[in-house]
Amino acid sequence: MAVGIKASVQYRTALKFPQLSGITISKMIANSLCSQMSVLTAKDFGEIKQLASEIWNAHYIGIVSKEQVDYMLADRYSDENLFKYLNSSDRWFWLLRFSEKIAGYCSCASVKNSGELKLEQLYVLPELHGNGLGRLMLGHIETHTRGLNLSTVMLQVNKQNIKAISFYRKAGFSVREEAVFDIGSGFVMDDYVMEKRF
Repeated sequence: MAVGIKASVQYRTALKFPQLSGITISKMIANSLCSQMSVLTAKDFGEIKQLASEIWNAHYIGIVSKEQVDYMLADRYSDENLFKYLNSSDRWFWLLRFSEKIAGYCSCASVKNSGELKLEQLYVLPELHGNGLGRLMLGHIETHTRGLNLSTVMLQVNKQNIKAISFYRKAGFSVREEAVFDIGSGFVMDDYVMEKRF
């Protein structure tokens, strides 16, 4: 990363998370000083929509079109869809917080009659990448999977999402199959289906 870009990222991080100044995020995580997982509530909907828009527009433009990003955001983060996670017995949504501010989130759902849990989404603010937060949330998902007595975590990832594919491979996932999913309005997801067995 160029020095100027790195300084800009550090500045934006300091503005959003002033409590991180003067100490590395990785050190704070190691000392359990900053991370807290909490369950999604209705009062979080506005903030999670804003966070998702920021993350998706930073990451997915160039992998899929801006029109597809907008379409998927509107569907996935509609109030109707988010309400499905509240008090549910088969799907879950957690927020990763730094001092009451959401820095990332993840969600999963049990796959009926399969013995599998589907990791639906796992996202961290771009300026906080590389500090173990994604792995922290993935560990939370894996612990949840074992607690449900399920044997496999599976997920879908775009074939062009090289960074995410590398992350999941390092965490022990492997490609099970390739698949194209029609998501409506002329859009498709050209994905790998990846899995990790316990």
